[in-house]
Amino acid sequence: MADKTFSQKPAEVKRQWVLIDASETTLGRLSTQIATYLIGKYKPTYTPHVDGGDYVVVINARDVVVTGKKETDKIYYHHSGFPGGIKDAQLKEVREKFPERIIEASVKGMLPKNKLLADRMARLRVFPGSEHNHEAQKPEKVEVQ
Repeated sequence: MADKTFSQKPAEVKRQWVLIDASETTLGRLSTQIATYLIGKYKPTYTPHVDGGDYVVVINARDVVVTGKKETDKIYYHHSGFPGGIKDAQLKEVREKFPERIIEASVKGMLPKNKLLADRMARLRVFPGSEHNHEAQKPEKVEVQ
């Protein structure tokens, strides 16, 4: 008899806490690594329709590296919902006010757009400096390739 295909159940999910330093690598490589941990695709128990990813804590978001002219040419848009309510900001302006949003927007763009997206994004914790309030969870530090 052939082996059956493994399908993980939501009750069997084991989540870990992962710590990533954003100052060591470029935004794109960092975001793909974070997305992989949030989805849980690196685990042998990966099942596409089950949210089996980990918690990810990102520190030093203010120091994330971007290449080329992205500092001035990359534009972030948001809309208030009212007519004429669109606003834009350059990457350097967003870095000054809300450095977490740079990483959050990049990671959200790399996650699959399905019903699991909101839960995955809720497990992403981004901090602008090197201090974070998740010491009690003992996150495992991970190097980004």
